[in-house]
Amino acid sequence: MNDHSELTATTLGFIYPFIMIFGLYIIVNGHVSPGGGFQGGAVLSALFINKYLIVPIMDTRLQFIQMLEKWLLILILCVPFIFIFYQMNLRAPSFNVYYLVAMNMLIGFKVACGMSIIFLRFVFYEMQ
Repeated sequence: MNDHSELTATTLGFIYPFIMIFGLYIIVNGHVSPGGGFQGGAVLSALFINKYLIVPIMDTRLQFIQMLEKWLLILILCVPFIFIFYQMNLRAPSFNVYYLVAMNMLIGFKVACGMSIIFLRFVFYEMQ
């Protein structure tokens, strides 16, 4: 027997792509408007959490999300060093926009992974 509401599952299925696009919009436009990596990552993580709350199936491996978060942290640390080492801000000042968007995307996906890991840990490991 299903314990979830068909209305909420159908509604989430309909608005899922719009919320995902909104989260990506917040991340990508974070360098020119309020928002950025943290806020967009929180929206994407909330989407993941809502998906689990509507249909409680563990279809994502926790180890994969943890590995992805570690790689994103390494990239977040390496990209500024590469940007400064090659002096891209002095060679092509217009490249600063691409740098800011890239950093917002890396931070956004790392925040989404981190918040999802926290949620999954509470759901599966702290209830024992």
